[in-house]
Amino acid sequence: MEISRQLAGYVAAAGEQALTDDLREAACRSVLDLVIAAAAGVAASGPRAVRRVARVTMAGGALPVWFSGETAGLAGAVWCNASAAAALDLDDGHRMARGHPGAAIIPAALAAAQEAGSTTQELLRAIVVGYEVGVAVGAARRFYANTGMWSGHGVVAALGALRRTPPEALAHAFAIAGMSAPNQLHAGAGPAFRAQEGSDVKEGIPWSSVTAVNALLLAEAGHGGPLGLLDNDEHFRLEGLVAGLGRQNYIVRNYMKFHACCRHVHAPVEALLGLLARHRIDPHRIEAIEVATYGGALRLANRPRPQGFTDVQFSIPYCLALVAIDGGDALLPLTGDAVDRTDVAALADKVSLHLDPELDARFPAETLSRVMIRSEGRGFVSPVTAPRGEASAPPSWADLEEKLQRATRIVATVAQQRRLLDALGHLRDGNHASLLQTFASLTLDPA
Repeated sequence: MEISRQLAGYVAAAGEQALTDDLREAACRSVLDLVIAAAAGVAASGPRAVRRVARVTMAGGALPVWFSGETAGLAGAVWCNASAAAALDLDDGHRMARGHPGAAIIPAALAAAQEAGSTTQELLRAIVVGYEVGVAVGAARRFYANTGMWSGHGVVAALGALRRTPPEALAHAFAIAGMSAPNQLHAGAGPAFRAQEGSDVKEGIPWSSVTAVNALLLAEAGHGGPLGLLDNDEHFRLEGLVAGLGRQNYIVRNYMKFHACCRHVHAPVEALLGLLARHRIDPHRIEAIEVATYGGALRLANRPRPQGFTDVQFSIPYCLALVAIDGGDALLPLTGDAVDRTDVAALADKVSLHLDPELDARFPAETLSRVMIRSEGRGFVSPVTAPRGEASAPPSWADLEEKLQRATRIVATVAQQRRLLDALGHLRDGNHASLLQTFASLTLDPA
């Protein structure tokens, strides 16, 4: 049986199963974290552009475009909300898939749940199923692929679970989504391709979600796809791709971010901040910053003078210089004021990056870095540092509430933050109705 049909069979069977407490809690925490990313990112230029285009190309529908006061149909709402969630690179990620499932799966699940009138239990179960399928496909690839090349499978799984799509149509939806996913080989197939630069495309996450939504609707309408697409040993490690579904519990093992930048930047930032605080180093007296890291971090563009707001998120030198001068809050959230600063660029020019074979051997299971600062003739060396929010040390609900307050402080009032936190608390208590109502009626600062 084709893998697409096996995935469909898993989704159909999972739709009747109860959630364990740990999976339910993980799904709620993932929604909280994703909503933080979307609320903080709603005013960024990329999401604003998506909303403008969606008003023209996807007009109509009653589903909320979060925090904007606008509405759209299923594909339009998913496109806009996924774009906001991915805009600041503050969304969750998964080490095994080397990408970001939440920004694709959760906006789609919330929109489909509202459209279908699903219960909270059904919503949370669909999110768990979406992570299980999406991460499984991403992790099975034999070469690195940007998120948009595999996240559509997670979107189809979540939608299919909520819409109770018949298994045969769901199998075709997986195939259509895989065939229609954005081709991003130029950005993620190995060292032969140029370094990854920042852009509002964001690994194709928002647009691949649109293609996945339409893949499901097409399949339900009778459109066929290449069912054998995943049955390719040259592209996928087939053994275990389907067999472990429902037991992997991938959603429990995602990481969460406390800086609005690429995950490869986080460990150097944490190491640098620790050194600055521990030794009370004056950033204006820094002579050099040396970063020992792994190969994945060196695949970023890492421009000392980034080419725009999003490119800042993909520059270790610039982000290090920014937090050295402005402090850790400079990246939670990242704002347009960080772009084209001569003082930051001058310090970024003093940052050098090099490959550490021992740290490289521990990637991608771990993303570790070590930083040395030279200042006033002395050298200060950090320990090997991991990012905050790893699956091995997951943030608590209270940690994420604090993240919301810090990340949205520019776009939301204290009262608006409290309202959003209350709605997310109700989700955790078993009722997502107030969260949907908040999405529709709470307008932040999208202008």
